[in-house]
Amino acid sequence: MSDLSVVIVGGLHSDARKAAVARLLADVPGSVALHHDLTTAAAGTVVRTVRDADGVRYAGEAPLVNDCACCALREDLVPELRSLADAGDTRLAVVELWDSVEPKAMAEVVTAGGLTVTGVLTAVDPALLLPYLGNGDDLAEAGLAAAATDQRTVADTFARQLEYAPVLAVADSEEADDEDRELLAQLHPTARRVPIGHGDLAGAALAGFDVEAAAAAQHPACALLPAEADAHGVTTFVWHRRRPFHPERLYQALEDLTCAAARSRGRFWLADRPDTLLHWDAAGGALCVESAGPWLASLPDAAWEMLPPIRRAAAALDWHPEHGDCCQHLVFISPGLDRDNLRRLLESCLLTDAEYAAGRDAWKRLPPAFDTLLEV
Repeated sequence: MSDLSVVIVGGLHSDARKAAVARLLADVPGSVALHHDLTTAAAGTVVRTVRDADGVRYAGEAPLVNDCACCALREDLVPELRSLADAGDTRLAVVELWDSVEPKAMAEVVTAGGLTVTGVLTAVDPALLLPYLGNGDDLAEAGLAAAATDQRTVADTFARQLEYAPVLAVADSEEADDEDRELLAQLHPTARRVPIGHGDLAGAALAGFDVEAAAAAQHPACALLPAEADAHGVTTFVWHRRRPFHPERLYQALEDLTCAAARSRGRFWLADRPDTLLHWDAAGGALCVESAGPWLASLPDAAWEMLPPIRRAAAALDWHPEHGDCCQHLVFISPGLDRDNLRRLLESCLLTDAEYAAGRDAWKRLPPAFDTLLEV
């Protein structure tokens, strides 16, 4: 098998994505693009196209697997890439993901298949950031569901696509203004932003990619969340506290908190379930709350050795003498953010001095307002 490099290019902004793929095919000799179109999934098939800078080499159909278009993509993608590698005349395989397919799953599938992912790019048009982050429609309503059971929304899918990729291929959009570009910078401050029209996309595609580090960067327990920022009308507000939330008061404030920003995420701590690390993930006016396992403070020392070093390091950096790694660490990003009002609302949801002083046994007897959200 030859040394085939694989770059994954994804994103719901299809025009930007197609432009990025075309640019890579033009700039990297011996490159081909693979694309699985899931539009026909309802009819039971997925259409695969393989092309180079000169046009389509060949196309074919792959059957659905378990009524799941993404499963069919997984089953078909690695063998196709392996055959390209075996042929030995392809330097770079550009995997152009269909609109709503998320790059994390595909990067992990390709890596597990023994192939080398050298880059993951999400293509984005800055002028479309707010419309997509504000779109709470189900993917199914938008004709973008990847399976009959796909429950995702446009906004949360787009946010994950954007935040996973270490490289953003940015469209040269005449409609984008300084606020749009600043919002992009604050949503993913560590990303390398490469202009599609005049940047070194080929260099970004071949720079190297660490699939484990990318997964850790998205894990609620050790995600490197954006820092405070304020420019061009866009604000990133970071709220970090040690005291747990009162479950009922937080539950009553959820709608206002979710709608306060275009994007919010992080980890949080409820008084009635003090050992559980909870993940906050909101976009498009919709909030997803889920358990991300235990806080390290609740585990016996022996269990620490079973955890990845990055998880232990993240906890150690944020360790408190009394509460360990238990904390509130939430980040809200939006144009026109009302920081003071948001801070007041969040503070009002914490335990009062008297509630806090009552101790953990009393906390656990508080009304469990989040049971339905967490499906306990």
